[in-house]
Amino acid sequence: MKTLPYPVALVSLLAICLSGVTLPAAAWSNHALGTWQALSATLASSRTPDVRVESLESFLTAEGHALEPLLRQEEQWARAHVPEYPQRPEALAFVASADAGQNRQRFLAALRINPQAKLQLYLQLRPGADVTGETLLPWSAVTTLQHSASVMNAHFLRLQEAQSVAALEVVASASDEPDYGLDLGLWENNPGAQALGYGFGKQPFGNPALEYSSQAPFHMGFFHESPIVYKAAGFLRRTYPQYRIHLYQTLASHALRSGHPYWGWRFAGWALHYVQDLTQPYHTKVLPGVSVPRMLWINALDLMGAHGSKQEVVTRVSNRHAALENYQYRRMRAAYQRKDSADARHEDALLQAARDKPDDAQYAAYTADSVRQNISLQSHDAADATDAALEQLLPEKTVSDPHYVFGETEPEIDLFAVLAAASPQQQAHMTDMVSGLMHHFGAQSRSFMQTLLPPKT
Repeated sequence: MKTLPYPVALVSLLAICLSGVTLPAAAWSNHALGTWQALSATLASSRTPDVRVESLESFLTAEGHALEPLLRQEEQWARAHVPEYPQRPEALAFVASADAGQNRQRFLAALRINPQAKLQLYLQLRPGADVTGETLLPWSAVTTLQHSASVMNAHFLRLQEAQSVAALEVVASASDEPDYGLDLGLWENNPGAQALGYGFGKQPFGNPALEYSSQAPFHMGFFHESPIVYKAAGFLRRTYPQYRIHLYQTLASHALRSGHPYWGWRFAGWALHYVQDLTQPYHTKVLPGVSVPRMLWINALDLMGAHGSKQEVVTRVSNRHAALENYQYRRMRAAYQRKDSADARHEDALLQAARDKPDDAQYAAYTADSVRQNISLQSHDAADATDAALEQLLPEKTVSDPHYVFGETEPEIDLFAVLAAASPQQQAHMTDMVSGLMHHFGAQSRSFMQTLLPPKT
């Protein structure tokens, strides 16, 4: 039987696998749960006083002309520093207008984000908060998604322009916002995207017909695969969290310097989201737990007509990615509902891990190169061990059964509750593993935020 050359065989496997594993394209379910802890001291009111709420239209009216050269410079930076960067068409360069609605439309186009993004004035409230008498927004008012469990389970406080709010709450709320549709439907082969003229080209991986899949190349960073993997699957280089981080960091810095702290911290939260995404091992290694030789063997079996192994890999990686998010989200949400952070004696280990700072000095100061050289490398190096731990510690059906589809076979499964019936040793091992990841989440969040904070006095 004729077999495909090594690189062609490998690209076949990776392309098919990535069409499946990118379905749970969120890295951490509800980033705010970790951000509230990670930055609780960093954004203490003594350093970052409350800020005045401002609409996007007001910010653009005040700063529109200053943003024109700023965004031109940012585009030049991306072209020079982001490998495989799809250049922004010149027609999308931001030009300030006297019309507030046009300003908003032009700004979203210049940033190349979803023109349907809601961008409401809101704060996400912590799970368990008393919402009696509060003016809440329906979850559908903050996201373009038709279904998102973590968003649907959250409460969103409606804000009014000129209202005073805490900087920490702005950043934490905004750190979850890129998962509300900002990066959806931007590739030319996504439904309706050609009219945008964004210039990103075709979606490099994932299923372009599936809404949530289209954000994956902006939220994942496959920067540390083996050379043979890149040779076979060059599309893996087309991931752009570095572009998003630097763009929003630049906007945040400008807004803070020019007297618009609400948008300064909101842009900072957007940038922070992608930093945090890269602390999730399944966002930085294409197939955790699968070696290149094993990829080739699976592909050889597929070529001989035995398709089961390939589908099993797709299902297994996708399910473990989703299972890790489920456990992290359910456990942290339950901790907030119990008011754990108000009682240090009984505080959940994941909340504490995201907040603990003793090891922060061991993390390199954040630079634009940190995205590739440090943050993603750290989680990539933890990917195989994370995958192995999930296989060992979680119910076999959820992480190893090729017929089980996470979130569909059992739509309401709560792995934190399930694991409560496991042995103390299993629970302790799971706590240690996920706490380690949340520790990286917190430390890298603080490292990034130091680039925007005023100096200590």
